[in-house]
Formats: sequence, C-alpha cells, structure tokens
Amino acid sequence: MSDGEFQIGECSSDDGSYPLSRREFLQSIGGGIIIFFTVGDAPTAEGRRRGKKERPDFNAYLRIGEDGRVSCFTGKVELGQGVMTSLAQTLADELDVPLESVEMVMGDTALCPYDAGTWGSQTTPRFGPVLRAAAAEARSVLIGLAAVRLKVPKDRLDAKDAVVFDKTRKRRKVTYAELAKGKRIERRLEQEPQVKSVPELDIIGKPHNRIDALEKVTGKAKYTGDIRVAGMVYAKVLRPPAHGAELKSLDTSAVDGIDGAQVVRDGDLIAVLHKNPDEAQKALTKIKAEYDIPEARFDNKSVFDYFVDNAGDGKVTEDGGDIESGQKLAQDVIEETYLNSYVSHATIETHTALAQFEGSKVTVWASTQTPFGVQRQLARELSIPIENIRVIAPFVGGGFGGKISSGQAIQAVKLAKIAKKPVQLTWSRADEFFYDTFRPAAVVKIKSGLTDSGKIVSWDYNIYGMGGRGAKLFYDVPHHRITIYGELRNGDGMHVFPTGPWRAPHNNTNSFARESHIDAMAARAKMDPLEFRLKNLTDERMRGVLKAAAEKFGWTPAKGPSGRGFGIACGSDVNVPVALIAEVEVDKRTGSVQVKRVVCAQDIGLVINPEGAKLQVEGCVTMGLGYALTEEVHFNGGRILDLSFGTYELPRFSWVPEIETVLIKADDSPSKGCGEPAIICMGGVVANAIYDATGARLFQLPMTPERIKEAMASRARHAVLTT
Repeated sequence: MSDGEFQIGECSSDDGSYPLSRREFLQSIGGGIIIFFTVGDAPTAEGRRRGKKERPDFNAYLRIGEDGRVSCFTGKVELGQGVMTSLAQTLADELDVPLESVEMVMGDTALCPYDAGTWGSQTTPRFGPVLRAAAAEARSVLIGLAAVRLKVPKDRLDAKDAVVFDKTRKRRKVTYAELAKGKRIERRLEQEPQVKSVPELDIIGKPHNRIDALEKVTGKAKYTGDIRVAGMVYAKVLRPPAHGAELKSLDTSAVDGIDGAQVVRDGDLIAVLHKNPDEAQKALTKIKAEYDIPEARFDNKSVFDYFVDNAGDGKVTEDGGDIESGQKLAQDVIEETYLNSYVSHATIETHTALAQFEGSKVTVWASTQTPFGVQRQLARELSIPIENIRVIAPFVGGGFGGKISSGQAIQAVKLAKIAKKPVQLTWSRADEFFYDTFRPAAVVKIKSGLTDSGKIVSWDYNIYGMGGRGAKLFYDVPHHRITIYGELRNGDGMHVFPTGPWRAPHNNTNSFARESHIDAMAARAKMDPLEFRLKNLTDERMRGVLKAAAEKFGWTPAKGPSGRGFGIACGSDVNVPVALIAEVEVDKRTGSVQVKRVVCAQDIGLVINPEGAKLQVEGCVTMGLGYALTEEVHFNGGRILDLSFGTYELPRFSWVPEIETVLIKADDSPSKGCGEPAIICMGGVVANAIYDATGARLFQLPMTPERIKEAMASRARHAVLTT
C-alpha cells in the first residue's frame, strides 16, 4: 500500500464509518515485532490536548510483519526530495533486509505518530539516526529470538536478507517472517544500541534509484488532486483584488441560474461549488463584488527604502571585538547595499485539499509539509476535537517551505462543513500567487575594513526585512557585528502580504550579500577570489569544500575582472559547508546571461544515497537560477501584479548548465540534509561570475537583463569620469 493510495474505509472501524484511532490501529495490526521510537520532543497525544508535560510518546515506529515485510510509520512527508528512498535505505541496511521489502507509510495522522513537519533539511540528520537505532534494536530482538529457536548462542548468529543464520553452520537458519509469526513483541527504544560501522554497510552509501520513481513516471502516484470520493464537488474561491481589501458588497444572483452551482460563504471566504471544476470556475466569474482597498505604503521598487527609512531598533545577534577599532585598523573601507525582491515558491502542484465529513469526523487530504500542524490548526479554528480530524499528505508536488502554510485545507474544510458534501479545492495559479507566502524582500547593508595585506579586519552587517539564517560569519574577522532590524518604527507590519520560509530561509539573500561583498573586497585587494577567501578562512570544512570545488572546476588564479566569466561563492546551511564555482557567458548587447557550468562541493557527512544527494544539488542549482536571474514578485501595496508564469519567469530547460557535484568523503561524520545548502550560493556565484565577465557589479536580485545592462552602462560612465 502506498501512502498516496490510502482511501477512506481502509483500516476503518467496524461500521466502516471512520479510520481507527492510533491505539485501535496498534491493536488491529496483529502479530509482528514493533519498535517504537521518539525523535526530538514528542509529547503524548493526551498531553498535547491537555497541555500536560508527560513522558515523551513515540513519534515513529517500525514493524516486522508475519510476512517478513518491514513497515516504517512516520509523520514525515515525501515532497519530491527523496526521503522515502533514503529512509528506506537506512532502515534496510541496519535491519539486514532487502530494500524492496521496506514500505514507508508517511504523513497520515491516523496511522503515523506525531511529527512536527518536513522542513529545514532535518529529516536525515534528526530522524535518520533514530531510525537506524530502532532498526538495530529490531535486529537485536530477532537475533535473540533466533538464538532460542535455533538453540545457538547469540554471538554465533548473524543476519542477511531477512534471515538469521549460524555463522558456523549457515544451513541452520530462520527467516524474520518465521520469527515474527504468531508473536506480538513491542519494544521501546530507550537507549541507542550499537549500529553498524561504515565498512559493514551495504545499502547506505550506495546510489539507488528512487523507490517512488515508477509510480511517478507512469502516473500511478496519487497526489491530492488525484483523490476522488463519492459525491465530491470542486470549489473555486473568490479572490480579493488585494491583501487587506475589505468586502463592501456582494451580488451572487447571477450564479443562481447555473445548474448544479452552489455559492458558499463563511465570512470573507466565498466560493462556488460544482461537480465540474470548469463549471465552478465559469460560475465564479458571474459573482459581482466590491472592495475597499487600503492605500499602498510601498511597491516593489520603493519597498527597500521603506524598510530602511522606517527601521526600528535593531537587535545585535553576533558581536565580536570592536567595530570602531576595526575600522581604524583598515587601510580600505568598502560599503555597499544589497537588495533582494519578494520571491514565490512557484511549486508545480498548487495548494490542494479535499475535505470529507462523516458525521462529526473529517478526513482531509492535503498537499502539506505539516499534516499534524494542519490537524491542530483545524481543531483550533473550527472547534473540532483533534481526535475527530484525520489529515493525509499523499505525494506532494514540491513544497520548499511554502506548504508549511496550508490555508487551502482550512478553506476546504469550512466549505465542506457548510455544503455537507466532500469538497476538493485546488488553488489556481493566480490563487497560488495571491495566497502563498513569499520569500521576504530584504535589504542588507555591509561596511567592511581591509588591510593592505588582504586581511579583513572589520565587518558591520545590517539586515532589514528578514532574519539572520546564513548571516553568521565563518570568515576570520576580529571585529564584527551583525544587526537585524525586524520591526518598523511606525508599528506597521513589515510586509503587506504573508511571507514565510523559502528553501533555506533568509540564507539565499544573506549569502548573496556576503559573497558579493567578499568578492568586491578581493577585487579591491587585487587578489584572486579563491586566494582571498582562503587567506581569510581557518574553518577546515569550509576550506575543504572550496579547495575541492576549485580542483574539480580546474580553477587557475586571476584577479577580477578577468573576462573569463568565472565566479566563486561559499556558504553554510544546516551545518553543511558548501562551495560553488560557475562559468557564465554574458551577452553585452542584451544583458542576458547563460550559466554554462556549475561545480558544487559540499560536506554532508556520511552520504546515505549519493544519487539522491546529486539530484538535490542539481535541483538546487536549477531552482537557484530563477531567484538569481528572473524571479521577483511585482506588486503595489497589497495588490499582486504577477498572477501567472507569463510575467513571473521560471528557469527553462535551455538555461540548465552542466552541473558537477563533489560530495566530500566524511563517512565518520553524521549524515546531514542536502535539500537546501547548494541553493544558497546561486545568487552570489552568478553575480560574481557576471562581474568577472563584464566588470559590472550587481547589487540586486534578480539580475535581470535590464539591471545587467544598467550596471554595465554605469561602469562605463564611471570609467569615463575617472580617466
């Protein structure tokens, strides 16, 4: 059973009305060996409801069934990042079972224990080690059972391919299925057992194709929009013209004459329901609504000045030495401002949800990164007991942080409750651009000091409009300070529409600003960009990825701008150091950029699936081309001006460069997530390569052809004035 195929009625109670509770489910699964384990702080379900602090409950478990199949139940979600495969590899290797015998049951609040969500590249570093430990515990239990069954001391037994055997007489053996048959053994993972050493691993560290690949390429994979239930209708929501708009009048009379159409209203939520989605959309256009729209405080051009001019008191988040003393030591001071526009998640699958009530209970299929978060939000907003809500996250068509917010699920449940029928709601692309959270626009101001020998002695870093992830300085600077201006002096909200996490939140902007500035300092010092970075770095892991990327790229030293179109950028995210080197070609007549080659080196510790890691790097590089070169949200106040890909331009196949990945061998280090690190440097590495090609420095993302031409013209004017 794939979690994408799970339908109402499976694992249901005796009357077929609703899926079993977790306790009932555990009682119903019959014999087998079950290992419960906890990742992080997982309070009991009862404790969550009552606000009590109790002994942590398990928040994942694995089961070895009487048929020998191994199932892992986890609240984690498969978003396309490949954890369904890497987690299965982790489990299979430690338990000594074939990868094909592992089933991952994910993202279902009725079947899977509580999980905070799938975000922040935390699945591999946090969930993976505990899953390995649970598998080792299960293997230990099986060895113990086999010792009794075969009347052999445990130290004479070993396991392979779901079979325990006597190492001295290999024909004496027993399968896991035989050991589990007719038994029910439950164990809690109280302490971490001994896991395999790296040389003992057979599946971890080996490239494997994704176990969900066949379903996805054949179209069998079930996403939320593929789920169908009896009596279901489609909803289309009435989208306000702007954020903050207030409804003045509403006339839905024209919809009354459309056969099968139903208007549903819950406060400001207005929608048309119909059994045919096209008819629902057609009926929606008949509604007449007037709104009061608040006056715009800023638009996509003035937002940066607005942030700086209205900044409240900043909060110093990192401080070392004394900035004023550092600036006095400097022979050269470089001061620049870096800008980043709002960016959309632009996932292939827009936010989708299907809600079905059965009596007082509701099941919600949702494209979400946080099924348990949706469950809690529904309970809070609709006053439904949490145990009456089941949320299922089938396969999800991309999240990147945008599907942590699940407003479509709230809308679908409200509509289904009023309409008294199952409702499927899929946001249109225009809805997605309006309701989705954006990566926040931001300003970064940097003032740094440099000695004649090329050493950085001062670093004053100021952030407006966003947070500090990725801002922490890893270069060796004796006098440094980081200040975040997170609130406006006038008390207004910083942003006029929702913002939220976007693949490596804040780090893309911070890395663009930092690495652009480091490159500018290298140019001012008349030093090769790689040499300058290494001169100001003692962090061995960062030096390691820089050197590995340079070796793979075939870097030869040159002062910038060299005309070659080579750029370097490095950074750190989720404790993963990463370095990118790129080669670009700039059409100086049009300002267009072709990124021809990107080399990425990163240190993610013990690599679970090299093929999966490589795919993540390639995805980061490709997605990063968008925010680096074209992606930005145009708006005027709360009115979003980009409502389709006609104006919001994503990377195209023709843009994709040759991508080479270097995974630093660090098998003795814990495994780390790799779904985000490579993307953080794309803005900086492309900006620095453009500078090397043209001599023009870009200070704003995205680096559109118009901005590149303007930067080149500005450089030409400056050259004339200084000669």
